[in-house]
Amino acid sequence: MNHGGQQPGDSRHDDDSALTEFLSSLMDYTPTIPDELVEHYMAKSGFQCPDVRLIRLVAVATQKFISEVATDALQHSKARQTSIVKDKKDKQQKDKRLVLTIEDLSKALREYGVNLKHQEYFADSPSAGLDPPATRDE
Repeated sequence: MNHGGQQPGDSRHDDDSALTEFLSSLMDYTPTIPDELVEHYMAKSGFQCPDVRLIRLVAVATQKFISEVATDALQHSKARQTSIVKDKKDKQQKDKRLVLTIEDLSKALREYGVNLKHQEYFADSPSAGLDPPATRDE
């Protein structure tokens, strides 16, 4: 069945030309994630590619993934903080700052099949783990 007057091979030709145009546009695009970083992790996983277009395609896909995870984590943070305000009797709280916790990030990553495990951190004081202040000898 022929839809819209196109030949069966025309659709494939359109897809090929669109892909070629997209890949060539990647040469002019500078992704947020540097090419060197993408090359490093690709090489670490055993994949080497001299084609910069493919490196940038992976960078764009990675950037999109990170953006989606961050957006989902933000939604988890907003939902958590909304439930905290509802639980409190004092509704005078005007602090609108959002705090992203590891739990928010973990929930967002779990939606994408990534299980994040983190160790608990305990500190005796807020300054625990910091370098001691330098003393000045005169």
